[in-house]
Amino acid sequence: MSADLSNFLMVWTQPDLFALTAIGVFAGIYIGAIPGLSVTMAVSILISFTFSWDVNPALALIGGIFMGGVYGGSRSAILLNIPGAPSAIATAFDGYPLAKRGEAGIAIGISTVMSVVGGFLGIVALAVGAPAISEFALLFAPRDYFLLAIMGLLLVGSLSGESVAKGLFAGALGVAIGMVGLDPMTAESRFTFDTIELMNGIPYVVAMIGLFGISEALVQLHHLETPLVKQDVSRIVPPWSLVRKYLPLAFRSSATGVVIGALPGTGGDIAALMAYDQAKRSVKNPSHPFGHGAYEGLVAPEAANNAAVGGAFIPMLTLGIPGDAVTAVIIGALYIHGLKPGPMMMIETPHLFWFTVGNLTLATIFLLIFGLMGIRLFVKMVECPKGVLIPLIVILSVVGTYSIQNSVVHVYWMLGFGIAGYFLKTYGFEVGPIILGMILGPLMDASYRRAVLSTQDSFSLFLWDLASNPITFVLAVSVVLLLLSQTPFWRPVRTGLLRVMWWRRGGLPSL
Repeated sequence: MSADLSNFLMVWTQPDLFALTAIGVFAGIYIGAIPGLSVTMAVSILISFTFSWDVNPALALIGGIFMGGVYGGSRSAILLNIPGAPSAIATAFDGYPLAKRGEAGIAIGISTVMSVVGGFLGIVALAVGAPAISEFALLFAPRDYFLLAIMGLLLVGSLSGESVAKGLFAGALGVAIGMVGLDPMTAESRFTFDTIELMNGIPYVVAMIGLFGISEALVQLHHLETPLVKQDVSRIVPPWSLVRKYLPLAFRSSATGVVIGALPGTGGDIAALMAYDQAKRSVKNPSHPFGHGAYEGLVAPEAANNAAVGGAFIPMLTLGIPGDAVTAVIIGALYIHGLKPGPMMMIETPHLFWFTVGNLTLATIFLLIFGLMGIRLFVKMVECPKGVLIPLIVILSVVGTYSIQNSVVHVYWMLGFGIAGYFLKTYGFEVGPIILGMILGPLMDASYRRAVLSTQDSFSLFLWDLASNPITFVLAVSVVLLLLSQTPFWRPVRTGLLRVMWWRRGGLPSL
């Protein structure tokens, strides 16, 4: 047996590592399902208990929690319209309408299977293409991250319902809220009004819980007399025909998740939103309209956010650069255990690479097992009378918000966002773009300023970089096309491009 294979199988053959991986996945699923208790928080708390452990048991437990926690946020997103984690925001768009239609069981089943598919594809990318993908990720300059953030903000066209203008307003509002706090480059206060509580900014998880959780509770007050929808849990495991139908979409979304996850500083939340937008643009005949219970709107984000786990490990293991917040915490744990993540770790302790691949593979298998367990108990939450369910939503929101930093101020902010979200929903605004703006605004701000500084404040040099670098050029063209696609001018442009393509092939279609 080769050394690589023995390291891969280590977590499978040693009972303590096997059990720790299982415990991590189980805990991650149920921690991730509680609003406010993010995977990053769970891993951060856990690491303090593993300081005295050997590195292998510590990594086995952390890997299990990471994989389970990313998936766990979908449970509360589908059942209560409260994403348990930012990576489950896109899941709520179609998952909650499915639950309102009485299909919570099959919705959770599909999300579980597609999360497993995405997880496996992310692990394959980690095992096969880690060096190549990490080198590609290093080619991204600040200007590329700026364009990537712009692309993300243009997703409001897919998240804004009937009115793109309302979506743009909500996205801009999110960007403005995301600017609150200390300037990351100059440490000067912005929009804080000399208030100490605002110096650290407004966490987007606090806003997410309020905008999705409290606002939904307030909306449900208008429907107290609405009869309860009996959930169909007779079949939880989705039929193979349904899985096979959506596998191509899951593969495409997983590829998006791997690439976005491998970019330093991004993560599963951005990957899920981009995959959702990609699905909305590419799927011609969805099972239902997007936003009204389309299975495709569930498949894409769930495959992407779990594929981003494998993607996030790529730059961490090969370059020592965190792919997201969780891998940043894991890097700190590796340093505590006397390891130096990056190229030297791949040379000095190469066994950890294949150990990690084996650990994530086993965690994904446990994800399938535990993900399909307890669903009948979970769906009882949706069947609770409104008089019980609404206080339960409020209590979960308050407890989850307070647990982030043990701050009562955050609870006040959460309640304020909940009331604002209620009025926004009443007047036809979607709250998803606000969270998207809060996530991408600081990334766009810092990346643009770094890009301008790298060109000595020369706008001509900035434009030259846009035109001369292949990655930058492709991203710039994509931004322009995305912008056009949300205007009335897109149809003539699209028709012209199709005519040119057909003409080059020797035919001219009648469009």
